[in-house]
Amino acid sequence: MHGTNIVPQEYVSVPLSGRILLQKDVLRYAETTSTTTDRFDPSEILIDNRTAMDDDQLVRDVESRIPSLPIAYWSKNKNFLQQKSSTCAKYPSIFELEFNNIYWQTMRTSNGTFQLFGAYYDIRKNSLLGPTVRILGMIDRIEPKVKTYCQFWFDGQKEPFIVKTYEYKYIWYNKWGNYKQGIYQPYLIACQIPKPFHGVVPSSVSMVEKECDTATNNLRVIYNRPPDDQKKGFAVCVKGLDFLYDDLSVRLIEWIELLNMLGADKIFFYNLQVHPNISKVLNHYEQEGKVRVIPLTLPGGQPNVPGFQHLYLTKKTNHKRQNEVIPYNDCLYKNLYLYDYIALLDIDEVIMPKGNFVLWSELMAKVVPDSLKVRPEGYHSFNFRNVYFLDDQQHEHGWHKDIPKYMHMLQHVYRAKNYTKPNQYVKCFHNPEKVLTLHNHFPLACLGGVCKSYPVDTKDAHLQHYRADCVNTLKKSCEEFRENSEEDKTIWKYKDELIRRTIKALDTLGFFRRSSTMYGSGYGSTTHSSER
Repeated sequence: MHGTNIVPQEYVSVPLSGRILLQKDVLRYAETTSTTTDRFDPSEILIDNRTAMDDDQLVRDVESRIPSLPIAYWSKNKNFLQQKSSTCAKYPSIFELEFNNIYWQTMRTSNGTFQLFGAYYDIRKNSLLGPTVRILGMIDRIEPKVKTYCQFWFDGQKEPFIVKTYEYKYIWYNKWGNYKQGIYQPYLIACQIPKPFHGVVPSSVSMVEKECDTATNNLRVIYNRPPDDQKKGFAVCVKGLDFLYDDLSVRLIEWIELLNMLGADKIFFYNLQVHPNISKVLNHYEQEGKVRVIPLTLPGGQPNVPGFQHLYLTKKTNHKRQNEVIPYNDCLYKNLYLYDYIALLDIDEVIMPKGNFVLWSELMAKVVPDSLKVRPEGYHSFNFRNVYFLDDQQHEHGWHKDIPKYMHMLQHVYRAKNYTKPNQYVKCFHNPEKVLTLHNHFPLACLGGVCKSYPVDTKDAHLQHYRADCVNTLKKSCEEFRENSEEDKTIWKYKDELIRRTIKALDTLGFFRRSSTMYGSGYGSTTHSSER
């Protein structure tokens, strides 16, 4: 990807759990092999003896940790940029920026405070604005009135090109709640690139209230394109994970492996706070190239202390939902040009092809032509009806002996007979060429007019939703879903391979009490422990 630097492997930090294991190994080694003389020898001490990073390595490391910070550009050009320019605005030093909760940058104005998360280059042909930089962030105002400017910084230019901010696009409906001044609200801000610079990607952008202000924010403009301009098929985005106390690691392995079998090219996880075992699982799949983990915080005065943040998100549901909009749209804009479809899924949801379809790509090869017969100009997204697979529906029917008990989805093959209503609790495959802003269930705004979503026939696919209970807003209908259930073994077409892959991953990661190499065929005799 353009603008992405990989941190050298020798500088990838050892996770805390790894260090604890290292300490245990050292103690065990000392107890069994050391003599008193050995313990006087510095070479016998297992510490990190890597040489210190030089400036270039440090810059690459920081850029990997804070993708929105244009540190590489600043480092390369700092002497040139500090020379006196004839304009009023000067390039802000990275040491003079105002950071908030690590990943956010702040702009204070006479009427509201902006917390900015990312900036993205948008040259989609369906956009009426022409080449534009979209800035994703939160503003503590509804209907912001303050006039602001974008200072574009182009490579080799000592002076910024300054334009008026074109719009603040609200990524929320006021009827959903929290429509109050003073609460941070999600926005997508647009600044059009001036004609002389069409075809040139700005190195970074700063927002200011007055044209000549020296900015307190400076965001690297992200423009990720595939090296060969060949898109991949499907990306999946997962909102900020908040599972500090729930060890969902085994269920997560089953889910990641299934999505990979369905055709997800990459799963992007945004991470607030998770259990150490979940971190271990995510690190494993990140090393395999199947997932990408993006650390996340809440902006402004919202809590980021582990535990307290979980309590806050549990009790302040509207704040939680508004915060979720940021990772969803960051995931969209970082992958605008990389994938044909983007799906926003929770880790208890699967878009399941039915009938003879095995892969998402096979499914969409039928769905897209069907949709074009209805609307020749095409759709912005394709939505899948929600159906519940509730825990207790299965428990009444017992366990399937040829499937490990800890494989939740394969074990739960009883579902509600009835789907939730059309357009309620659906999930979509979004076309990134055509959507402007995304919400959990639907696009909120689209390029070229009102968003149109095609309802995929439930004979072809649906959304399988694995829950202990219905969502709060459906409590009344939940009894009816419970009492009217039916068997649905669609998932079993993946059964043998999914069991093999899951046991292999569990074994590799050391989840079994006794390690096993029997994931090829004899999964029935593997020791299953810590079942959830």
